Amino acid sequence: MSKQDKCLQLRFKPYHLQLKHTFTLAKSTRVSTPTMLTEIGYNGMVGYGEASMPPYLGENHDTATRFLQSLKLDQFKDPFQLDDILSYVDQIAEGNYAAKASIDIALHDLIGKMRDQPCYKIWGFNPKDAPDTSFTIGIDTPKVIKQKLKEAAGFKILKIKLGLDNDKEIIEAIRSMSSVPICVDANQGWKDKHQALDMTHWLKEKGVIFIEQPMPKKALEETAWLSQNSPLPIIADEAVQRLDDLKKIKGIYSGINIKLMKSTGMREAHKMITLARELNMKVMIGCMTETSCGISAAAQLSPKADWADLDGNLLINNDPFTGVKVNDGKVILLNKPGIGVKKRT
Repeated sequence: MSKQDKCLQLRFKPYHLQLKHTFTLAKSTRVSTPTMLTEIGYNGMVGYGEASMPPYLGENHDTATRFLQSLKLDQFKDPFQLDDILSYVDQIAEGNYAAKASIDIALHDLIGKMRDQPCYKIWGFNPKDAPDTSFTIGIDTPKVIKQKLKEAAGFKILKIKLGLDNDKEIIEAIRSMSSVPICVDANQGWKDKHQALDMTHWLKEKGVIFIEQPMPKKALEETAWLSQNSPLPIIADEAVQRLDDLKKIKGIYSGINIKLMKSTGMREAHKMITLARELNMKVMIGCMTETSCGISAAAQLSPKADWADLDGNLLINNDPFTGVKVNDGKVILLNKPGIGVKKRT
């Protein structure tokens, strides 16, 4: 084994995810998402990672490149020293959460391969406990939404993006074709708490099971009032990113949406699940638009979640990996080492 093989070797390259449909949220529209694909090599083995960077996160190829170039991972001789390595990565610079997640994911994949075990098995999770994943439908015209519904055939829960002035029209279009349960994500689009409360009652009648980030993340008092009066659980997304954010939102939200690109990766996401349970909060494992690398990494945590929204790889048409499977809407964790992904040839 050469001297270079005895230390961590980082490689990365920019990549653009091409969306199958224009993706419209309450505050933005896009047709692609920048991501950074990372690899960490050690002793002839390679772990894969990813940093998906939708614009609202404030990261891009340039920021990720600068951050990753600043890392000196070759000072570490043992990939199992996760605390030391990830503490070093976290302290190099503020922010850069997705870029940090790309290192965390690659390390977990590498360690799993070295132990010849899937990450979920190393953590002691039962793959049968993995929940159904929702399929996301962005804001669009009723005609296009009905087309997207055909692509969602087989999924047992739908995630519907709301937050504009045609919310009811969208839900009615969904219900004209499907009776499956719905979760709603308003992406901070609702501004008035009384109108928001009226919508929660109406949505409950339409078979909605929870509402994600209905109001601006800084509207804490209004959101707390809404949570106390809503017939549906109110779930935090933009309002919570990392572990330290959780205690700040206790009593304001009913649960949290944990995403690896916000939490800096799998290690902190695992800690967030533990703390959320201690705080008696619901847990959703979510995603950005990602390749099968990011989705498969998040899926390792899914057996400990109430809900999963792990469809980001299904919304793109240029996935460079194969990984976690979805069968009739259920997340199927593979018995493959690490996060269970393989590069497409």
